[in-house]
Amino acid sequence: MAKYGSRNMLSIAAALMVVSSLCVSNVMGFTSSSNSRMFGITTSGVSTSSTELFLRRGGRPRGPVRVIEVKPPMNNEIEFDELRVTALSSSGKDEALGVMSKSDAIAKAKELGNLDLILINAQTKPPVCKIADYSKYRYIKEKKAKEVKKNSKASELKEVKMSYNIGDHDYQVRKKNASKFIIQGNRVRCTVVFKGREVQHDKIGVALLHRLQEDLGEICTMEGKPRREGRFLACTISPRQEVVKKIGENKRAAEKAKKKEKDQKKKDKADTTVAASEAAAVTAEVNDEQKPTSVLDLNEHDENVNESLDDLLGGDDLTDDLFS
Repeated sequence: MAKYGSRNMLSIAAALMVVSSLCVSNVMGFTSSSNSRMFGITTSGVSTSSTELFLRRGGRPRGPVRVIEVKPPMNNEIEFDELRVTALSSSGKDEALGVMSKSDAIAKAKELGNLDLILINAQTKPPVCKIADYSKYRYIKEKKAKEVKKNSKASELKEVKMSYNIGDHDYQVRKKNASKFIIQGNRVRCTVVFKGREVQHDKIGVALLHRLQEDLGEICTMEGKPRREGRFLACTISPRQEVVKKIGENKRAAEKAKKKEKDQKKKDKADTTVAASEAAAVTAEVNDEQKPTSVLDLNEHDENVNESLDDLLGGDDLTDDLFS
C-alpha cells in the first residue's frame, strides 16, 4: 500500500507541475509545445508581440528621448485681465508701455507687427508681459542662459604632488604650478606621497604643506588642516577673494575690449561702404562732365543757309531764277 501511495503522490506532483507550467505559458503569451506533445494536451496561447512583452516587463521603447518644450502662456492663454506690458524698442532694450487690459495688449501686439504677448512674471501685481516674436524671444533667452552658464563655470580642482624630502628645485616647480592654478581661479589639492616606512615622517609632510601655503599666502588660503589618507597627506588651498575679484574684473575688461573691437570693425565697414558710394557718385559726375558736345545737325545748317541767301537776294523768285 505504501508503494502504491508513493506512486499516487508522484503522479499528483507531476500533474501539478504540468498545470503550473501551462498556466505560466498562458500568462507569458506562448504555449509549451513540449508539454503538449508529452501529455497530449493542446492549449490556445495568446499571441503577443515582442513590443508588448517588452512593455509588459516594465521596459521602455528604444529610440531618442523626446523633449517636450514647455511654453509660457501667450496671447489668449493668459488668465489675467490687467497686465503690465513691455516691448522691445529699436535700441534693443525693453520699453515700458504701461498697464493695460489683456485685450488692449493683444491688439497692441498685433499693431506692432503681428507679434506675441508673452507672460514673463505672473507673481507680480499686475503680472508682467512682453510683446515680442516668440521664436526670437526664445533664442535670446537661450543665448543668455548659455552666457550665464559659461561665465559661472565652477572652478576646477587641480593637484600638486610631492614627496616629504623633495629638493629645493622641485619644490619651486610645484610652487610655480600651484601659483599658476590659483591665479586662474582654481582650487589646488596639495598632496605629500609617502612610500613604505616614510609614513612615520608625517610631521615633516605637514610642515611642508604649511610652508607651501605660507609661500603662496598672498593669493591663497588653506581649507582646514592637512589630513592623512593612507599613504597620502593632503590639504586644499583656494584663491583669496581679492584674486577672484581681480579675475572677474579682467574677464569683464576682456569682454568689453572684444565688444569694442567688434563695434569698431562694424563702424569701419560702414565707413568704407559710405566712402565707396561717395567715390562712385563723384566718378559718375566726372563722367557726365566729360561727355562730348552734341554733333551739329547738317539738315538744320542747310536750312539756315537757304534762309540767309533768300534774305540777301531779296526773295524766293530771284533765287529760283538764278539756280534754275
